Amino acid sequence: MFNKKPKKEKKEKIIYIDDGSTIADMSNVEGGKAWKKRGTASSARDIWRTYWSAVRMMVKPTLIAVGFLLVAYGIVALIFLAMR
Repeated sequence: MFNKKPKKEKKEKIIYIDDGSTIADMSNVEGGKAWKKRGTASSARDIWRTYWSAVRMMVKPTLIAVGFLLVAYGIVALIFLAMR
């Protein structure tokens, strides 16, 4: 008559072993930033052009964010001046 719940399976307990090293210990990792040793195939002009194109893309969003902050500051300043 009564529904019996199925038995839950026990989860395997994970055992962590501390070998004394830190998480950031990457002394055995080789490679990685090999491009720093070789340098880059790009010319200085290409790098400069890429940098300025990225800066130009961010001018408008930066101005919008600064404008928003100025408007918010102005509103808060008016509120506090009105309470004076």
